[in-house]
Amino acid sequence: MKPTKSILPVIVFCQFFCTSLWFAGNAVLNDLIESYDLKTSVIGDLTSAVQFGFIIGTLAFAILTISDRFSPSKVFLVCAILGASFNLGITIEHNQLWSILTFRFLTGFCLAGIYPVGMKIAADYYEKGLGKSLGYLVGALVLGTALPHLLKDLSSVYPWKSVIISTSVLASIGGILMFSLVPDGPFRKASHHLNLSAFFSVFKNQSFRSAAFGYFGHMWELYAFWTFVPFILKTYNDIHTHFNTNIPLVSFFIIAAGGLSCILGGYISKKIGSKKVAFLSLLLSCICCLLSPFLFSLNHHLFLLVILFWGMVVVSDSPQFSTLVATNVATEIKGTALTIVNCIGFAITIFSIQLITNLQNEINPKHLYIVLSIGPILGLIALTRNKEK
Repeated sequence: MKPTKSILPVIVFCQFFCTSLWFAGNAVLNDLIESYDLKTSVIGDLTSAVQFGFIIGTLAFAILTISDRFSPSKVFLVCAILGASFNLGITIEHNQLWSILTFRFLTGFCLAGIYPVGMKIAADYYEKGLGKSLGYLVGALVLGTALPHLLKDLSSVYPWKSVIISTSVLASIGGILMFSLVPDGPFRKASHHLNLSAFFSVFKNQSFRSAAFGYFGHMWELYAFWTFVPFILKTYNDIHTHFNTNIPLVSFFIIAAGGLSCILGGYISKKIGSKKVAFLSLLLSCICCLLSPFLFSLNHHLFLLVILFWGMVVVSDSPQFSTLVATNVATEIKGTALTIVNCIGFAITIFSIQLITNLQNEINPKHLYIVLSIGPILGLIALTRNKEK
């Protein structure tokens, strides 16, 4: 059975709709602070709550091998509906910080059944050209992550709750479409029993370890960068007071640009291989981290071009790392392997996000983002230690 041409676009759109839940809270952060009388430092806590929920979710899904034992489309639907419901929770009147963080945690938990499960579904349909297919899929994740910033800009004349409601509606639609239009793939090999050893056994493969550790280095940078894009723009505005950048709109374009680079990287990987694309992307984003202090001395147009380029290379390696992970593990535990790597990768994001948050008041904001180079440097070392293509 050959995969139909219509399957990949459906998976991509469903992933796009559902991952809009991820940064919905960040897009309306200032409104949350004003509405619920929160401290401005809540940005790190708000993002980390989602990441922590995702980590616990992926840990549970991996240990229980959920996406390998049950129909991935059904798992996707249930998590999309529940995630949309928890996302709406932050619109409840008289919320406090603990309740907002709880709802964001639960939303993150449900995303564990959306992002890695979506990749599992794609892997079940596309054994050949998986790098290109995951390029589209991660591109959808990137656009979904950026979408709340665009909705915030477009809905500036409407209550902030419209952003949350919109993302919840989109997520519900995405879950229903996935369940209705995407049956189990032709390359799916179901695991019929609980396999607790899979969580540890996958790391015995050297090629798998290399890909996983490269991904971990990439994740140290990625979500911290996405979280602090609005703050990078604000810092530039504060330094160059004669400019007034539209932060929500520009944040959308910077993050969304990564979606295009994921797709482009997918096509390039067909010619030079996923490992080379991942290595080059990680190297370029590392250079951006190291040169970040000089960003703030550039003129407005050059600053926007450079940070837009950073937004592209910071994530273009992600689908290629996932491809390397998926192709270096047994078929029957492919979904579990992807979930395990996601679990550890997102755990790492909490440390980098909290580190940047804690350093905000300690060092010059122009020098904050050099810290993000630590992950790419270690990731590059991991990739070079494995000589396989």
